[in-house]
Amino acid sequence: MAKRADIFCLLVLFLSSVSAIIDDSQNKQVYVVYMGSLPSQLEYTPMSHHMSILQEVTGESSVEGRLVRSYKRSFNGFAARLTDSERERVAEMEGVVSVFPNMNYKLQTTASWDFLWLKEGKNTKRNLAIESDIIIGVFDTGIWPESESFSDKGFGPPPKKWKGVCSGGKNFTCNNKLIGARDYTREGARDLQGHGTHTASTAAGNAVENTSFYGIGNGTARGGVPASRIAAYKVCSETDCTAASLLSAFDDAIADGVDLISISLSGNNPQKYEKDPMAIGSFHANVKGILTVNAAGNSGPVPASIESVAPWILSVAASTTNRGFFTKVVLGNGKTLVGRSVNSFDLKGKKYPLVYGDVFNESLVQGKIVVSRFTTSEVAVASIRRDGYEHYASISSKPFSVLPPDDFDSLVSYINSTRSPQGSVLKTEAFFNQTAPTVASFSSRGPNIIAVDLLKPDVSAPGVEILAAYIPLISPSEEESDKRRVKYSVLSGTSMACPHVAGVAAYIKTFHPEWSPSVIKSAIMTTAWPMNDNTTGFESTDVLASTEFASGAGHVDPVAAINPGLVYELDKSDHIAFLCGLNYTSKTLQLIAGEAVTCSGKTLPRNLNYPSMSAKIYDSNSSFTVTFKRTVTNLGTPNSTYKSKIVLNRGAKLSVKVTPRVLSFKRVNEKQSFTVTVSGNNLNRKLPSSANLIWSDGTHNVRSVIVVYIGDYS
Repeated sequence: MAKRADIFCLLVLFLSSVSAIIDDSQNKQVYVVYMGSLPSQLEYTPMSHHMSILQEVTGESSVEGRLVRSYKRSFNGFAARLTDSERERVAEMEGVVSVFPNMNYKLQTTASWDFLWLKEGKNTKRNLAIESDIIIGVFDTGIWPESESFSDKGFGPPPKKWKGVCSGGKNFTCNNKLIGARDYTREGARDLQGHGTHTASTAAGNAVENTSFYGIGNGTARGGVPASRIAAYKVCSETDCTAASLLSAFDDAIADGVDLISISLSGNNPQKYEKDPMAIGSFHANVKGILTVNAAGNSGPVPASIESVAPWILSVAASTTNRGFFTKVVLGNGKTLVGRSVNSFDLKGKKYPLVYGDVFNESLVQGKIVVSRFTTSEVAVASIRRDGYEHYASISSKPFSVLPPDDFDSLVSYINSTRSPQGSVLKTEAFFNQTAPTVASFSSRGPNIIAVDLLKPDVSAPGVEILAAYIPLISPSEEESDKRRVKYSVLSGTSMACPHVAGVAAYIKTFHPEWSPSVIKSAIMTTAWPMNDNTTGFESTDVLASTEFASGAGHVDPVAAINPGLVYELDKSDHIAFLCGLNYTSKTLQLIAGEAVTCSGKTLPRNLNYPSMSAKIYDSNSSFTVTFKRTVTNLGTPNSTYKSKIVLNRGAKLSVKVTPRVLSFKRVNEKQSFTVTVSGNNLNRKLPSSANLIWSDGTHNVRSVIVVYIGDYS
């Protein structure tokens, strides 16, 4: 049985217990020095400046061995090997925003796009001419260029705006589909782990018919925008996945001309924005009109585990689709139990002796089926485990099934009460029409501990049991005893959800290439489906399973998002004002923004013109009143009138007032402002209280989630 991390995280940290990569021979660590925007002076040369800083703080004339990376195309900074005292000196220098350790990051279909109503065929609205001009930058473990998902059959040359390169290393070739590749790991851009190939094909892979995992999940595998182009940026090797590499990819991708960035990675813990490489790189991408889509993290169902927390990032939770992979266990008494796995092996109904326990003598289980809460056996015919936390199907090198707790206990009772218990594990079947979508148990939850009045994640998307392209170098179970090799495999994680939303964003951009990142993000959030309240299959401790801390605004709906009606727009100045409200100094923000900044001291972060509204309440025993100020832009029709409606969730005892209650627009692109006032008392300390604000003109329903909560989660 593959480890949980192998299925949905593909954990690549061999140094996960430390926050910096250490050069033991000289007692130096690799630190990232962030210096904000590039100065506008023509005579400024970033590399020379970075070298002079290192020479000054180290006292060494030759510092080439100290400099790890220099960021000089899209923003300013560098990574270098420094001692603690040198780090402190750099941090105090004029023009330096922050210095932080070179932390490691974690790596976090045939039916999922159909579930999102984005079906392949003549009934799906497409704009192929624009779609072929869309370039998605994928930051991951690289890519397998020979996969049929990345064939350039029928593709013309890359868009003229493309300024990138194909620098994939030995025996690596790009084409008119996979138009660019860069490597920051010294391994070459070829994917050696399967993760990057899987995510890239989910976002924008070609439509490939008759794909399956040994017949399981058969159908057409494709991305959300099959006609678009892919640029692969390999930031993760087989051993590490560093901040220095991530920032290099941002530096290059922004200058290369990508339209969107998809990153299925997350850090160990949320960081303040000036020390968060994901937030730093995506801020500069956003300023250049590039939306960054990022996996929320796989640390659920723990509250306050969300790791993607910046407002200029679209943070994605993982949820189920209406297709699930189930594996039946047939007992000797004729009873059938239904578990979860992706089991391609067929025992043809033959029954074998069942052995129960958590510790085994290998000689006693050979030729039998092992039943255990935790362990498996190399010599057993098959294994049956108890599902303690996963709630999704994974792959193993032998027949197996993971049973829900009640069914597992029923199986143990049968074994204990039967003289010669027997059973069989059948080949996996795909079942549809299950209750969906629900948020996956592993998906990271809010609240956001960096900006407590900013709701994260933003949306959810399919991230459970996703079939997409894979690599032929390793087995799908990643077990040494497994000799199988596949072109398409099944993975689960927010890593799989992230490229779905990147594909949705690209799909929207094909109809509205002029839309800014904030408009695309708003369209996705305000048209999302409210999530299903059903929490069947989750641990009882997962109290946030059906709340906005798990799913954000809800489940993405790409078809509705191309015509949202009203949107919440944001630009660079709005984000700077938001940072002012978090007590960043004008001096620091001037370096980040590359222009003069004055903080008024009156900006509340909750008044950022965000599509959702959230406020942390600090006293649950008294009454409270909070207000949110918002402005919407009409992208629907001229001469339209929108009426407000408030829908309370889960019995929330809130009073919500919208002023004005009606918004009238005479023209497209006209803006109207309103205020939402929320009051109440005696909030539940264990669950957020929430409501939906819906602006409707009879055609569009523009939904914004409102959340108030007590700070007892972190």
